Amino acid sequence: MKKLIQYFLLLALAGLLLYFSFKGVKWNDFVNGLKGCNFQWIAASVVVGIIGFIFRGLRWRLLLLPLNGKVTFREAYDGVAIAYLTNFAIPRAGEIARCGVVAKSGKVTFEGALGTVVLERSFDMLCLLFWIVTLLAFKWDEFGSFMNEQLLVPFSQRFSFGFVWILAALFLLAAIACAVAWRYRKRLLEVKLFAKLYDIAKGLWQGVLAAFRMKGKGLFFIYTAAIWGTYWLTSYTTIQAFPSVSYLDGSDALFLMIVGGLGWVVPVQGGLGAYHFIVSLALWSVYSIPQTTGVIFATISHESQALAMVVCGVVSLISVSLWSRNTGKR
Repeated sequence: MKKLIQYFLLLALAGLLLYFSFKGVKWNDFVNGLKGCNFQWIAASVVVGIIGFIFRGLRWRLLLLPLNGKVTFREAYDGVAIAYLTNFAIPRAGEIARCGVVAKSGKVTFEGALGTVVLERSFDMLCLLFWIVTLLAFKWDEFGSFMNEQLLVPFSQRFSFGFVWILAALFLLAAIACAVAWRYRKRLLEVKLFAKLYDIAKGLWQGVLAAFRMKGKGLFFIYTAAIWGTYWLTSYTTIQAFPSVSYLDGSDALFLMIVGGLGWVVPVQGGLGAYHFIVSLALWSVYSIPQTTGVIFATISHESQALAMVVCGVVSLISVSLWSRNTGKR
């Protein structure tokens, strides 16, 4: 019941964000804007997005190989694709789902796979911060005010000085608890609950350490660069699909990639509503692009990538099901 309530609350949040995004948009203007879209460029953005899925599968396999050298690209890719699909049903559950996909093969443990995902996501967050800092360093005049007024100031207001102290105290208590647990680990391991928690923590740690032992670390960075390249190219091709915004250049595509990425990570179903709201707001605030045009751009951009995620996820679900059935027969 708790999970069900949480699901509908997040769905309601997505609906609220969609309402504010589309508020004031006239349906006739919206339809006419869609008719003016060049869907050949949108198709190109979808193809680029799918190539990005492939690179994510290749990169994750690199992290999994130290745990078991027999992990295949198909298993890693299916896990990534199913993760995208799962996020449309249950926000942020995709990472759990993809670990379950590779663990089902029996080649790696769920905890070990989750450890690689933790490391991968942490690295992606560092990459996102790098692109934000790079963009602001060279284009502060164009994008600095939006980042400051719409993102940094609201964030700092939400996390007050007192809240930071509470977080620091909780972190300190957690560190003390871990130290005490480690000191008396032999006694605690006699309790089934603590033994299970220990196995989970050990598996996570092994997954993280395994990633550092992977061969081809240079290939890992190449795949990462390719992934972020597909993100940027997806943004740029989408821009080219709309005559009203086609004058925007590569740095603008990078800015919209970053803003759109922040919309995708909001814990609502598949970034629904959050992506539309923040992208249309950015287009209006930075470029003075009318709300209707911004909402159309955000809608086509989000729904085209969402369609690719759903289709690839469904195909991978069928692939995993057929593979399991055939393996069972043998």
